[in-house]
Amino acid sequence: MLFYRTIFCLILVFTACSSYGLQYPKQHPDPDLDIASLEKLVMRYRYDQPDSAIYFAERGLKLARSKNNEEGIAAMLNQLGMIDDNLGKADDSRQKYLEALEIYKRLGHKKGIVKENIRLGVVENRKGNYDQASAYFLQALKVSEKNRDKAGIMESYITLGEVSANRKLHDKAIEYLQKAEKISLELPFSSLKLNLYSDLGTSFSAKGDFEKAIFYFQKGISQSDTPQMMGLHISLFNGLADVYAKSGDVDKAIALHLAALDKSRKINNLIREFNSLMGLARSYSGKDAKKALVYLEQALQLAKYKNSNKQLLEVLTAIASLQAKQENYKAAFEAKNQQYNIADSFYYKDIALKISDLQAQYELNKSEAKVQQLKFINSQQVLEQNIMLWIIGGSVSLLIVLSAYFFKIRNLNRLLNQSNTALSASNVVKDKLFSILAHDLRAPLNSVISLLDLINKGWLNEEEKTMMMNKLAVHCNASMETLDLLLQWGQMQLKGVMLNQVIISPSEIIERNISLFLEAALHKSILIEKSIGTDVSVFADADHLDFIIRNLLSNAIKFTPEGGTIKLSVQRKSDSSEVLFTIKDSGVGISEERLSSVFTTDSVSTNGTNNEKGTSLGLVICKEFVLANHGEIWVISKQGVGSEFFFTLQDK
Repeated sequence: MLFYRTIFCLILVFTACSSYGLQYPKQHPDPDLDIASLEKLVMRYRYDQPDSAIYFAERGLKLARSKNNEEGIAAMLNQLGMIDDNLGKADDSRQKYLEALEIYKRLGHKKGIVKENIRLGVVENRKGNYDQASAYFLQALKVSEKNRDKAGIMESYITLGEVSANRKLHDKAIEYLQKAEKISLELPFSSLKLNLYSDLGTSFSAKGDFEKAIFYFQKGISQSDTPQMMGLHISLFNGLADVYAKSGDVDKAIALHLAALDKSRKINNLIREFNSLMGLARSYSGKDAKKALVYLEQALQLAKYKNSNKQLLEVLTAIASLQAKQENYKAAFEAKNQQYNIADSFYYKDIALKISDLQAQYELNKSEAKVQQLKFINSQQVLEQNIMLWIIGGSVSLLIVLSAYFFKIRNLNRLLNQSNTALSASNVVKDKLFSILAHDLRAPLNSVISLLDLINKGWLNEEEKTMMMNKLAVHCNASMETLDLLLQWGQMQLKGVMLNQVIISPSEIIERNISLFLEAALHKSILIEKSIGTDVSVFADADHLDFIIRNLLSNAIKFTPEGGTIKLSVQRKSDSSEVLFTIKDSGVGISEERLSSVFTTDSVSTNGTNNEKGTSLGLVICKEFVLANHGEIWVISKQGVGSEFFFTLQDK
């Protein structure tokens, strides 16, 4: 009887596993496992048997929900997110991490908050969204330091080092990683140490210190050959192979990449398999181009299978480059053409196709289309009302300022009997304001309405929604900056420049503004150098100086391409009682025809090197502030070389 009961139970288990399409582990677990035990099983099977890991994670999630165990729900969501991450499903993993983060925040679970911030940062880092990744990692560091959690602090430093390395800031990366290494000496062994060894090896390799790089990779490999650590083990193999390839030992690099490829295929880890294939292609590119192309073709098929646009673009770039080196220009052109088509499809054509598909569906199902149309009309009306309220509010504020300004001008004309020339100049100012309103406010608002229209129709997936929301933020921020400048300039025309001069040290204001724009400069890999004379003080309005420095520094970053330099200096003039401020960039420069009008309302606004939006009013306000403080401002610029802005203020 016991034998038949056992057979019956095994049949039930097999049937349940088959219904999920899962590969059940060879060692069957106790049917009454708790959440902690299920989490350990997920970690055990996450790499070599992901289907089984999903089975146990979903079982744990169901158990946690039945017991209303929120901490258990968050833990299982985190595990499911990591499985998705390993399978290359970035959007799915991000959504699960966000759900887990909300639960941990509600519970006040500090370590859980740190864990999910780090996982979210890893997803954004892999997608190339370095600013978002840094924000998540810095939040994790802040919570860990407040909670005195050494493991959390160590992991935060490691991930910050990874972002810095991706930005090619290798000295900064090593600085973060060595802080983590120091903390690791106080903690027991974990996968964190393997990540640390891999990152240190990569950073030292990038700096050309191959001996240290090999030391860290070999140290990590020797401690990671276990099923639980297999993903990191493979990454360490690939990292060590890259070091040998850079140092000239290509045969050793190929052997290590082949070992990594074999291991990744055994555990069905698509991310590591792709990285191993790309590593083999790099190693063979200078030795045997045909073999390199074979591995690139395998990587291409894997990227197509995963439907990963980012990896497809990476492979096609490598194929085009290799074919061009072999003078196979037709094949190189075809690869480049595929690359452009994918990029174009990813950003633009997919949306158009989805719109067309939905329109076709509406034609086939008219009754459903009518319902959708009514919903759309209602929501569009609400959307238009909200946008119109925002536009009307801003326009009314501007009209009030403009009306008061024009009224004042008219009264002055009547009382002082101003000449027709002065009145004409006032009309020029009026025309300039309306031109800015029409160009710099109306155009972004039209874009906002169009983007919101797409989102409102529900035609976009989550990744496309995120991309559109980022564009909305850029447009709205640019419009708000334009509105602020218009209001500030209009107020100055109405009331004049308010002056509150005191003795101030410019170094504090400069340091504050450099910190404010440091992230924007790092995003474009721009180096900011400063030289401030000792004991330099000026007699000026502190708010005016702050605005001038902020505007000139913002413009320098905006119009300097990636990898450029900005030099800011403050020196006391030896031949007068003035202090000279200089902000020099290596940007695009200003054409001769625009140079004479940059400080006037006749100037035309242009976009930055990364298409940053702006207006021409910033420099106009800078000039008025400088003149109000009894100084002078001027610019020297050459198109294609850069610009150098100068202004003076009175010495104390």
